[in-house]
Amino acid sequence: MSDPLVVVEKLEAPAKVALIRFNRPKVMNALNDALCKELEGVLRELDDDANVHVIVVTGNEKAFAAGADIAAMAEFTYGDVYNQNYITKYWEAAKNTRKPIIAAVSGYALGGGCEFAMMCDFIIAADNAKFGQPEITIGTIPGMGGTQRLPRAVGKAKAMEWCLTGKFITAQEAETAGLVSRVVPADKLMEEVLATAGKIASFSLPAVMKVKETINAAFDTTLQQGLQVERREFHATFALEDQKEGMRAFVEKRKPNFKNR
Repeated sequence: MSDPLVVVEKLEAPAKVALIRFNRPKVMNALNDALCKELEGVLRELDDDANVHVIVVTGNEKAFAAGADIAAMAEFTYGDVYNQNYITKYWEAAKNTRKPIIAAVSGYALGGGCEFAMMCDFIIAADNAKFGQPEITIGTIPGMGGTQRLPRAVGKAKAMEWCLTGKFITAQEAETAGLVSRVVPADKLMEEVLATAGKIASFSLPAVMKVKETINAAFDTTLQQGLQVERREFHATFALEDQKEGMRAFVEKRKPNFKNR
């Protein structure tokens, strides 16, 4: 049997964290339909797993994902991509996952790799990471959210320059622009990411998912609509046992024991 295109590990330490690794090292983890179909199934399974609260996605030291598999789609016709619903069919599973997903990026995250990282809830980058949307250099444009998520992350001017020139963006520039949450030394990337994932996983899962849902609403609604979503979800936490436990623990000056309900 061939090797899996994504490797999944449910970690014991930190607890309640699942680690997904892209596994196409010979092509710098280039994304294709087969990998994304496999990933979709994995994410669905982890989203349904009560013992997993946080998901980390990474590649290897050289590449998170160096883009979509150009060789696989070089001879596609318009009819091919339209009829197959190319990209939409499998590639957007991350945006439909309710639990937090952290992208741990080392090396290249270009084209579809950069777009997938942006689909995650936030990115922690190694200091050797390189981001970019170089589709213009091969006669096409981003098709997995690069022209939509990138302006929301870094603003119109930078997104326009990056997509029109196809330039590679250093980890430091990506952090300054707001594309990544922080940059860490390459040899400390997984240590830092897993520590962050473990901290999130220690909190009440319903509250964590509500944070994700309400922040995402900020990008799809007006300010007033977003505030209403936030207020309703805030009110809803008062139906949770974990809200009672968390606030009582604070008053009693002890560590809360969340039950995730």
